[in-house]
Amino acid sequence: VQNLLTLRFSNIFLSSLWSSQYISSVMLTFKEPFGCDGRGGYFDRYGIIRDIIQNHLVQVMTLVAMEPPTKVDGPEDYIRSQKVAVLKSVLPINPEDVILGQYEGYTDDPTVPDDSTQATFAALKMEVNTPRWAGVPFIFKAGKSLNERKAEVRIQFKSAPASQFMFGVECPRNELVIRLQPKEEIYIKTNVKTPGFSSAPIQSELAVEYISHFGRNLRTPDAYSRLILDVLRGRSAGFVRSDELEESWRVFTPLLHHLESEGVKPEIYKQGTRGPPHDEKVEEWGYRRNEEYVYFDGEVVLKSKI
Repeated sequence: VQNLLTLRFSNIFLSSLWSSQYISSVMLTFKEPFGCDGRGGYFDRYGIIRDIIQNHLVQVMTLVAMEPPTKVDGPEDYIRSQKVAVLKSVLPINPEDVILGQYEGYTDDPTVPDDSTQATFAALKMEVNTPRWAGVPFIFKAGKSLNERKAEVRIQFKSAPASQFMFGVECPRNELVIRLQPKEEIYIKTNVKTPGFSSAPIQSELAVEYISHFGRNLRTPDAYSRLILDVLRGRSAGFVRSDELEESWRVFTPLLHHLESEGVKPEIYKQGTRGPPHDEKVEEWGYRRNEEYVYFDGEVVLKSKI
């Protein structure tokens, strides 16, 4: 996650691109290939929105959307103040902009009520009402018992102007992807010429994987080790301030109360899949999926490479 700050504020070519002028959508994803596995009683009280989206993914979102802090290190609250400013610009989530799912077999857990309507998958849209981000949807997806383990930030840029007329085909949109786990990686989806005689653009990646680039003997501290070290050094940026927590709950509490009071039932999905059908809704929100990429043998790859 800390890569976001370095990536955003130390690379000048990104500074001018980091706004609604060039970005069409931001997607934050957290996927786990396993279910509750014995902790269903705990999970059933909170659900995927409280457990993952409202805290973990929103924390990442604020780092993507915030304005530049004065400094990134130190005891001052520069970063946390900017994160709060982002949340203050967000309206409560519209229940119409939410998709809920529950994996098949969730209620088989003896600690989960047989009639539970708790969601193990959620996709939703949020809007940040600032001059930088006006009109850009922030799309959150999180789920359990899905087809892979992944946490990432995917920033999709707008289509290149007049590119379809120029090349005679629809050009895939560029994307900047920051993978947080399982393998830390930053890559840019960029268009290159199709090999051979065709001049049609095809998408490829410019990638930096930490392990392969910096060596397999590279040792990076885990999240908790880093937080303990931040405490010893007097650094506060990695911790949530009380007003930040209040603003985050202000955004999500009306939605959570609506889902519970109305008894909204999630759609059942098979384990090991991408969750309930949601691609059409996500495209309606503003993200355009490149259908040339498919999930194959544990990875997302171009169809041409299979």
